[in-house]
Amino acid sequence: MSAAALQIVSVLGALLVLLPFAAAQFGRLTPASFAYQALNLLGSATLAAIALHDRQYGFLLLEGTWAIVSLWGLLKVLRRGAS
Repeated sequence: MSAAALQIVSVLGALLVLLPFAAAQFGRLTPASFAYQALNLLGSATLAAIALHDRQYGFLLLEGTWAIVSLWGLLKVLRRGAS
């Protein structure tokens, strides 16, 4: 993947993390919602993949952990909805 394409994907990944955060701050979304957790998971996993590709291990640690925690939150939301 070209450097320009990686930058575009990075910005999109960051937006997927930042938009639900901003929406929660403005009362438009709750962190306990499926949308919030799913967007965080998708964005952080995207950024973690790019960090791995670029061998940015500190950023990989941050985004990989963010993705794992978001996955846990998403599973919690899904289990709550199934009961």
